[in-house]
Amino acid sequence: MSNIDLIIEERAADIGDFMVGSLLPFRQKRMVGPFAFIDHMGPAEMDENQNLDVSPHPHIGLSTLTFLFEGCIVHKDSLGNEIEFEPDAVNWMTAGKGIVHSERTPQNLRGKKKTLHGLQIWVALPKALEKMQPQFTHVKKEEIPHWQDGDLHYRLIAGEAFNKKSPVPVHSKLYFIEIKSTAKTQVNIGKDL
Repeated sequence: MSNIDLIIEERAADIGDFMVGSLLPFRQKRMVGPFAFIDHMGPAEMDENQNLDVSPHPHIGLSTLTFLFEGCIVHKDSLGNEIEFEPDAVNWMTAGKGIVHSERTPQNLRGKKKTLHGLQIWVALPKALEKMQPQFTHVKKEEIPHWQDGDLHYRLIAGEAFNKKSPVPVHSKLYFIEIKSTAKTQVNIGKDL
């Protein structure tokens, strides 16, 4: 028996020089909890002449979580942060009253074949925090709670679940968890949250 009421298929969206699969917003489902936008990047095999070059652009009133499965991106923002991040780390940017950022292929990967696969999730801030000071947090792969239970491998990317808490500084009750299995199995994620 399934509690799934709606399955949302990805729709192609052009973000400049790169196509993403957009899941939210969707006509029948504008948001899921605080999650307002979900963009799936790749998996994309990029040749020597292809790069991710999302030019500087503003955000207000929300946070973005960027998580990579493969590849590497350089984040640069108006707070002075510039960080190259890789798979299984988290970039959490809270725009609040306003921030400008860009995301680009690192210089050392330009002119080379590369792979990019990840997610960018836009999380609405609670009304009282929409005009807070902007903030940026990078959480290294090693700092993300991860554990194994039989054939299941868990990574708690953000929020609280299974009596664990991610160091990503979220502003509402949520969780974002990656669950992988080495064998066919069934998981009831609602029972332990």
